[in-house]
Amino acid sequence: MPKLPAPVPTPIQRLRSLCLALPEAHEVEAWSEPTFRVRNKIFAMYAASENHHGAGRPSVWCKSTHLIQDMLVHEDPARYFAPPYVGPKGWLGIRLDRRPNWKTIRELLDDAYLLTAPKKRAAVLSSALRPRSR
Repeated sequence: MPKLPAPVPTPIQRLRSLCLALPEAHEVEAWSEPTFRVRNKIFAMYAASENHHGAGRPSVWCKSTHLIQDMLVHEDPARYFAPPYVGPKGWLGIRLDRRPNWKTIRELLDDAYLLTAPKKRAAVLSSALRPRSR
């Protein structure tokens, strides 16, 4: 009997896997959506396409800087956006449909995590996080 291909993970499954692989990261439902936290501070949150936060497309909102947000939104506005509520604080929205680049998303989630984790912990963890190939 031929082996069936493994099912393709959904965007929330992939996002959950990336976020929860980070040290001390945990998931908490808030506003009817999964949020991902370190020491109970949010570093990323999922916005389903079915609710008003997703605006018809699944996305993740992650903590970022104004500089990164501005650069990515201008570079690829079809993929990146400034999310409502937290966009003015530098958070970055990333649309998860239409073949997202999961390597880039992983790097942005790592950065969001480091911006959120306590500073002493982040300094120790920054070298221990998943290595990036450049």
